[in-house]
Amino acid sequence: MGTNIFAFVVVLGVLIFFHELGHFLMARLFGVGVEKFSLGFGPKIFGKTVGITDYRLSAIPLGGYVKMVGEEPDAELTPEEIPLSFTHKPVSQRILIVAAGPGFNLLLAILIFFGIFLTSGMYIIKPTIGNVDETGPAYQAGIRKGDKVFVINQMPVQNWEEMAKIISDSNGQPIHISLKRGEETLEFKIIPKQIRTKNLFGEDIDRYIIGVMSAGDTYAKKLGIGEAFVESFRQTYKISELTVLSVVKIFQGTISTKTLGGPIMIAQMAGEQAKEGAGNLIFFIALLSINLAILNFLPIPVLDGGHLFFFFIEAVIRKPVNMKVREVAQGVGVFLLILLMVFVFYNDISRIFFS
Repeated sequence: MGTNIFAFVVVLGVLIFFHELGHFLMARLFGVGVEKFSLGFGPKIFGKTVGITDYRLSAIPLGGYVKMVGEEPDAELTPEEIPLSFTHKPVSQRILIVAAGPGFNLLLAILIFFGIFLTSGMYIIKPTIGNVDETGPAYQAGIRKGDKVFVINQMPVQNWEEMAKIISDSNGQPIHISLKRGEETLEFKIIPKQIRTKNLFGEDIDRYIIGVMSAGDTYAKKLGIGEAFVESFRQTYKISELTVLSVVKIFQGTISTKTLGGPIMIAQMAGEQAKEGAGNLIFFIALLSINLAILNFLPIPVLDGGHLFFFFIEAVIRKPVNMKVREVAQGVGVFLLILLMVFVFYNDISRIFFS
C-alpha cells in the first residue's frame, strides 16, 4: 500500500507539473500575468510568492491549476493589469496558452521515450520462426521451427513486425520467402490463409496468416541521437493514435466502459510498475502523460479542449462566444466531469471487491 501511494504521488506530481508548466511558460511568453501556480487543489500546504505569482503545493493531489490575470472575461481589472490580462490577448495567443498544457504532456512522453531509446536502444524481435502450426500453409510448404527469414517478395526483412505486416497485407496472394536453416538458404512459395480473429479492441476482423509464431529472439539496436529523436516521436504518435481510437471505440460501445479506471487503479498500476523498477515506472508515466493529453484535448467544457473549442469559434466569427452560452456549457461540463469521476471510482472499487 505504501509503495502504491508513493508511486501515485510521484506519477501524478510529474504529470500535473508538466501540464501546468506548459500553461505557465506560454502565458509568460505572451506577457500574461500569472497569479497562482498550484500543484494540487484545496488548502495551501506551503509555497512562495515571487513577483505576482504564488507558487504553492496544495493538499489534494488530484490536479493542479494556473490562475492568470484576467482569466475570467468579466473580471474587474485595473488599468495596470490590462496588459497582463489573458482575456485581452489575441485569440491566437489564448489558443496557444491553453493548448500548451496537454502539449507539454505529449512533450514529456517524447522526452521520456527519447531518453529510453538513447540509453537502452530499441529492442527488435528477430524474424525467427518459433512454433509452426502443422495444419497451416507454412508447415505444409516445409518451414520449420528455428528457420530465420531474411527476405519476403524480394524485400529484406529485419524484424518480426515487418514480416507479419507483409503477410497480413498479402490479401491471400502467394508470397515468396527466403530463409536460413543453419548454413543453408531455402526458398518457399506460400499462399497465406484467411482467418477470422479479434483485434486489440475485441472486434472481429479478417486477416491473413501462414501459421507461424515468433521464437521470441530479440536484440537491442543502439540508436544515435537523431534516430532516438525520430523513434520517440514515432512511439508517441503510435500510442496517441491508439488512445484516440480507444476513446472512439468507448463512445461506439465497442470497448466496455468497465475498462475505465480512476485514481485507485492508477495508484495500483503505478505501485506495480514501481516494484518492477524505475524504468518501468518512467515508461508508465509516459503512457499516462499521453492519455492525459488526449483527455484534455477532448472538446468538453471545463477541460482545455472545451476552452479551445470556444476560442476556435471566436476566431471564426471574430467575436467571443456569448457569455451565457459559455456559462451553460461550463455547467454541463462540470456535471459530466463529476459523473465521470463517480463512474471511474465505482469501477475502481468494483475491481477491488467484486473481481
